[in-house]
Amino acid sequence: MSKQTLRQQIRAEVAALRPLDALEAAHQQEALNWIDSGAELCRLAKPATPPRHLVSYFAVVDEAQRLLLVEHRKALLWLPPGGHVEPGEHPRDTVAREIVEELGFAPPEPVGAPLFITATETVGLTAGHTDISLWYVVRVPSGNHIDFDAEEFASVRWFDQNALPLSHSDPHLARFCAKLLQASEQRALAAALDSN
Repeated sequence: MSKQTLRQQIRAEVAALRPLDALEAAHQQEALNWIDSGAELCRLAKPATPPRHLVSYFAVVDEAQRLLLVEHRKALLWLPPGGHVEPGEHPRDTVAREIVEELGFAPPEPVGAPLFITATETVGLTAGHTDISLWYVVRVPSGNHIDFDAEEFASVRWFDQNALPLSHSDPHLARFCAKLLQASEQRALAAALDSN
């Protein structure tokens, strides 16, 4: 696939999002403007070259709607797992690659469209650059075996959504969870309508 075709696919992924609120709409527009500028989208050198680059977060959610967070050693925060999109890689492929590398299992289903987008100035040991993050959802069965990357993460833990460590996490996690709840309710309604 050509670089231009991939850029168009990423743009379509971003443009298809339905923002939760004005902040997500602003982040979406910022990302679209950045993509349209022709700037490099992927990190080429660690930790921050170029200083704005694309990241795929993936929220691992079980049947009880618990969220798996990782205690990230460099960010010094509890975060959804994820990683930088590599040159020539679609963000969905980043999710499929990173979930194996970071958690030791493959997604049980093909990775769907992202649910959320953010533009965030990083903190912690690699502070000072901007991550344009697409937030994907990976649903797994309860009790799914996790073999996490101990070099990158101090620990991993399942959290009920009413007990998330919001003061020590991504600043957008609460808003993401609100959108996840909204999407889950819509899925449940659609399933109920299909069964009638």
